[in-house]
Amino acid sequence: MRQKAYSSMGLLRVFPNLRQLSLTCYDPRRNCDLMAGKSLPRPTEAELQLLRVLWDHGPSTVREIHDSLSDAKDTGYTTTLKILQKMADKGLVRRDETERSHVYSAAIKAEQTQRQLVRDLLQRAFGGSPGKLVLQALSEKPASAEELAEIRQMLDQLQNPK
Repeated sequence: MRQKAYSSMGLLRVFPNLRQLSLTCYDPRRNCDLMAGKSLPRPTEAELQLLRVLWDHGPSTVREIHDSLSDAKDTGYTTTLKILQKMADKGLVRRDETERSHVYSAAIKAEQTQRQLVRDLLQRAFGGSPGKLVLQALSEKPASAEELAEIRQMLDQLQNPK
């Protein structure tokens, strides 16, 4: 039996009460895999704040995210909701609409976003020189003894690959 690929709009016409599970896109014919080689857009500062909450607390509702941010920033609930909706459209977060309160989760890990941001900064501000980036970072804020030990270990691994 041959199955037809229905667009989300077609399904909604046939099943008007159907609630969708939205990840990063709605069209089943599109390749929505984040690891398909396409890099995600660079998150704005506001988007990074929301991502930090999701990375720290895991999947959360808009209310939970908003409450986590309300201590540090005076932002309205609808502003938080709108930013999350835009982030879902960009593919930065996933939105689970199966429950009454939508649950958002980060689409990629914190480390992947950090690498993307460092890669971009490295090219734009330091002309691709990792040494200049590290020297500037360490001159801006001294590293702890633990961080320096991690840096030394990484340098040793780079100098003496096994």
